[in-house]
Amino acid sequence: MDPAVIIVNPAAGRGRVGGQLARIQAWVRRWAPEVSVWVTEGPGHASELTRRAPPDARVVAVGGDGTAHEVVRALGPGQVLGLVPVGSGNDIARMAGLRRVGLERALATALWGGIVRYDRGIVDGEPFASSATAGLDAAVARRAFAAPRYLRGLPRYLWALAAELRGLALPQARIEVDREEVYAGPMLLAAMMNSATYGGGFPIAPMARPDDGRLELVWAGAFTRLGVLGILPRLLAGRHLGHPRIGHRSGVRFRLSFDRPVPIQADGEVLPERAEIEVVIEPAALPIAADPGAREGTPALEEARPVTAMPEPTV
Repeated sequence: MDPAVIIVNPAAGRGRVGGQLARIQAWVRRWAPEVSVWVTEGPGHASELTRRAPPDARVVAVGGDGTAHEVVRALGPGQVLGLVPVGSGNDIARMAGLRRVGLERALATALWGGIVRYDRGIVDGEPFASSATAGLDAAVARRAFAAPRYLRGLPRYLWALAAELRGLALPQARIEVDREEVYAGPMLLAAMMNSATYGGGFPIAPMARPDDGRLELVWAGAFTRLGVLGILPRLLAGRHLGHPRIGHRSGVRFRLSFDRPVPIQADGEVLPERAEIEVVIEPAALPIAADPGAREGTPALEEARPVTAMPEPTV
């Protein structure tokens, strides 16, 4: 029997998850009363709670990509990630096929669903599930935290993009993939993708597969503000890869260096700016409760497998 904890970030989804807390607790009381619901109190708390969970637990992240990323970066080798995507972006859940399944079905899948092993990326020691990027898209991820509360997903990203374009200034970059230089020159962005989308649904790397042991690097070279606006419709449609200033390379190890520190993000979470990063892939290192068969319907709860109770964490 799998032990489990549910970690709820009430601030996710611009505070929308907090409004779902009572509904989540009621569902757990009815169908999984042995499972503890832990509520985060601020940034970094989901990682702390993950470390307090038993080493063989299913750790269920209720929120968006930020909440899931905090769990991923603290997940132990015997733990399993569960996803209840009710945040703003949800690209990790989209990668695992868990978007738009409904709150109750997502909870049931997280607790009782089959386990699928996905690849995990590492950017300078920081684990990530979906994406690691440098340049404009990372700056947009940082800017998105200041977006109006009513904006979620793709509209939130577009608002932040418009704000960042006003001060656009490209760094000089050098990119190596598997120890081979593939680009040198001005760089708008570089995205190392385990999933097809980022930013709440942008199909930046439609060829990406999260279980093939590789990352897909997509970079954009010398673009002006008008050039960015011109390529945007093609990006939204996933038809940008034929542009002469956009490159693509698949690989397992990536090194990027810049002439100055640039914004960096992983799974939408902003990391400290730096002038050099290294990214590697760890095949099948991220277990997620995401079996497609388990999502066909909420399990007949009379037959659902019980899980072990967890004590409340001590703060």
